[in-house]
Amino acid sequence: MKKTTRITAAVLAALSLSVASAATFAQSAYPNKPIRLIVAFPPGGSTDIIARVVGQKLGERLGTQVVIDNRGGAGGTLGTEIAAKANPDGYTLTMGTTSTHVIAPAAYGKLKYDAVKDFEPITLVASTPYLLVVHPGVKANNLKEFIALAKSQPGKLNYASAGTGSTTQLAMEMLKTSAGIDVVHIPYNGNGPAGTATMGGQVQALFGSMPAVLPHAKSGKLRALAVGTAKRSPALPEVPTVAESGFPGFEVSLWMGFFAPKGTPAPILKQLQGELTKIAQSPEMKEQFERNGASPVTNTPAEMNKLIKTELDKYSKVIKTAGIKLE
Repeated sequence: MKKTTRITAAVLAALSLSVASAATFAQSAYPNKPIRLIVAFPPGGSTDIIARVVGQKLGERLGTQVVIDNRGGAGGTLGTEIAAKANPDGYTLTMGTTSTHVIAPAAYGKLKYDAVKDFEPITLVASTPYLLVVHPGVKANNLKEFIALAKSQPGKLNYASAGTGSTTQLAMEMLKTSAGIDVVHIPYNGNGPAGTATMGGQVQALFGSMPAVLPHAKSGKLRALAVGTAKRSPALPEVPTVAESGFPGFEVSLWMGFFAPKGTPAPILKQLQGELTKIAQSPEMKEQFERNGASPVTNTPAEMNKLIKTELDKYSKVIKTAGIKLE
């Protein structure tokens, strides 16, 4: 009996070691298939542009393919909801933004995801200014002239946004409140369509995210009037800020970061944070970001959660003032 017991114990120990080794191998082998990166906006917008640049590098570093899955609609909430409900195995990530993780929770009465409870924050990768642009046919060469034009025709000018409740709408609503102007909101499904409508003259103005509108501002298809951040953008150093154009304290920007569904294994999250941080901080990526009007930014998961809570308070006040309520 004793001999049988010893043999049984040895077999069990071997099996236990085998299972542990298999688990360790499975963990160390991540990733062993393509990773889906959900972008909750249509192609051509700022989030999509940054996601593709970073996603390609992440795939190269991990030795797999990062597949961009554009799921635009409802100000980014549809795609973000899909990401929140995805299998937390490390093979579905999402590029969260100010719009999806701050504006939407503040603006929607009923949201089918919780920006904090349903996600594992990984790290920010970029921040970008908002740029006020107008169609070349608009008789305004700077912010002062645009405001004067709007005041001379209250309710006659209109502006595009990436969707009702998007940061592009809130940026213009903040300017409307500060300048005391009346321009009409025309929502589109993303920064790309909003920029196309502005270039086509269907709308007169857009307070768009820099990566999406910068190429058109440089080509002359749109005219840049002012930058929404506290400092001028290196991508357009000749364009003044809203603050220096007569509205001190005005500041609005878009941050973009990686999130995984709640419950994603900690070792995978740590690995992704390490790789994404290296990518964002690399000289090559910094150059690419700046070329697109963005700046590299990285932080910790705790800092991301703190940022969400701080900005939620800030934009809730803007949304209340603008009377925005979404269902």
